[in-house]
Amino acid sequence: MGRDRSVRRRRPVRAAPRSPRPARTAIVATLVVIAGAITGVGVANGDVTDAVASALGMRQSATDGSAGIGQGRVDVADGTDGADGALAPSAIGPITAAREAPAGAAAAPTPKVSVAPGLDMDLHSLDDPASPWVVVNKSRPLEPETWVPPELDSAGGAAMVPEASRALADMRAAAAEAGHPLAVGTGYRAYGFQQSIFADYAARWGSERADRFSARAGHSEHQTGWAVDVYGSVACRLKECFADEPAGQWVAQNGHEYGFVVRYPPGTEDITGYKHEPWHLRYVGVELATEMRERDVATMEEFFSLPAAPTYE
Repeated sequence: MGRDRSVRRRRPVRAAPRSPRPARTAIVATLVVIAGAITGVGVANGDVTDAVASALGMRQSATDGSAGIGQGRVDVADGTDGADGALAPSAIGPITAAREAPAGAAAAPTPKVSVAPGLDMDLHSLDDPASPWVVVNKSRPLEPETWVPPELDSAGGAAMVPEASRALADMRAAAAEAGHPLAVGTGYRAYGFQQSIFADYAARWGSERADRFSARAGHSEHQTGWAVDVYGSVACRLKECFADEPAGQWVAQNGHEYGFVVRYPPGTEDITGYKHEPWHLRYVGVELATEMRERDVATMEEFFSLPAAPTYE
């Protein structure tokens, strides 16, 4: 369905500013405001220089944090401990530590994004697992169910499709600059690993309960390489309280500017089939993430007018 070309964030570019003549100050100020409106660059409080720098992508680049072995805790809607406190059958792999902003560094303005009206709804496929718009849920399994991404990258701190990994690195750098460093749990998870996770939960609590917080193999967003779990503190890792932490609030308010949406928001279990997971982020690209936010549409199912998927067919 549709063309499957990569979504790229459009960055506004401005020529170097010139010093205005005193007699033309009012005119120049007016032109700056108009230019800001056109390019999407904020000029609030007269902070034009910082806003332009942010819009041009002049953010601190991401660096890899220390890596260690996880303690077997797996994320809920594709296999988590969450509120149920479950433990995975084995370690889940490297966990990247949160990066802190430099001491005394001021928080840089976050980039502003403008999307042209009339988003092309056929820009990417909803069925191809290699597409950033693929919709995976209980009634829409991956095809093939044993799908493996052709390429993975860990630039953002977890194995993901390269485009998503680079966006994660940018988002983490911006979050750290804003004073809300993010740590990363798991990104990509293979079919076999997801299968073992769900089997463990089903054995402990039964399939009906496990289905509310763990995806069956072949139905997991993590298997696509487009999803990742993040957290701010160990106390609220993989728990709903992450939504109340500054880091969780920052992600919810700014994630769309890097192409991420909270895939399982509160009050949508009857649509997505999963409990609220503020830590589970899905990369869909800047255009779609921004469009969903501007239209105030919470789920991909609703945005693309797809049937709700509270249970498996």
